[in-house]
Amino acid sequence: MGCVADVNFTLVQLRYFVTAAELGSMTAASRELMVAQSAISAAIAQVERELGVQLLIRHHARGLSLTRSGERFLVEAREFLSHAAALAASARGLAGSLTGELAIGCVTTLAPFYLSRLLREFSVRHPGVRVTVAEGEVSAMESALLDGRCEVALVYAIDLALDLDVQPLTRARPYVLLAPGHPLAGADAVSLADLASEPMILLDLPRSRDYFRTLYAAAAEPRVRFRTSSYETARSLVAGGHGYSILNQRAMTDQTYDGGQVVCVPIRDEVPPLDVVLASVRGVRPTARASAFTETCQEFFTALADD
Repeated sequence: MGCVADVNFTLVQLRYFVTAAELGSMTAASRELMVAQSAISAAIAQVERELGVQLLIRHHARGLSLTRSGERFLVEAREFLSHAAALAASARGLAGSLTGELAIGCVTTLAPFYLSRLLREFSVRHPGVRVTVAEGEVSAMESALLDGRCEVALVYAIDLALDLDVQPLTRARPYVLLAPGHPLAGADAVSLADLASEPMILLDLPRSRDYFRTLYAAAAEPRVRFRTSSYETARSLVAGGHGYSILNQRAMTDQTYDGGQVVCVPIRDEVPPLDVVLASVRGVRPTARASAFTETCQEFFTALADD
């Protein structure tokens, strides 16, 4: 029968390491934790001795950086501390009213439409959980999940990493955005071929731009006049008569920030929608907080579809 080697470091020492690694400084970790810098340094040295590897490189007057071993260990340490907190909450009889922190991610182009309402609904259900949010493009959210900075993330399912599991939430169908004075603004639906000769305003984000190109599989390549990474800038340019755009999320109002107006028209062609999903790292057991957030998301989007 094999034996398991003793590990002689504590959760407190592990927390000191994670904080110092995330902040990149013993001094900053000391301020954050309100603990003497010498105590943090000694704790991290103890962890390194027990593991037999160097986790941090100390740069004189330039803070800290992680070694390759340190990068891997940081991901595992975050997960370990998260589960330890969940275990403590359960032991105290708090499982019915979740407490602690939950780090989530959200794609920038989804956040304005759903994030506030999701957070409000989740806080009503679980007021003891403090949620922190990271925003970014799909690739940034993948990285945040894989390196442990987020436990779950609301993303579009566009070429996601194989290491991720996804929970489908809704499908966002593309539509054409036109100025009110456009000849096709009053149509029941338009074909992309109808717009072949017109200038396009492209929402130019990584992966999203490739998705928009796939919509033209059976039509001529669009004549891109302007590119923007901003959803609202695309709407404003369309309202100003600079071209049409194709988007997936619909604002509650047809008015743009600068006071212009836009019209949403369905696409007649068979075009693929974008799947909105909640992503997490495959093989990692979710905390009770993450499971509760997943349940909130599922019920939230089900209710939206029923409206």
